[in-house]
Amino acid sequence: MAVPKRKTSPSKRNMRRSHDALKANPYQECANCGELKLPHNLCQSCGHYNGRAVVSDES
Repeated sequence: MAVPKRKTSPSKRNMRRSHDALKANPYQECANCGELKLPHNLCQSCGHYNGRAVVSDES
């Protein structure tokens, strides 16, 4: 079984973990209603996507 010969230094350990940080979600304003939404996704409040109504407001 493979076993490390030396202890991993804090520098090497932290370089390995450099990509593990959480990233903030890139929210954008909806062009129709102004609510925040994720890009390339349907607006949850008004149902518009790319300037047109995809989901009707009839409930």
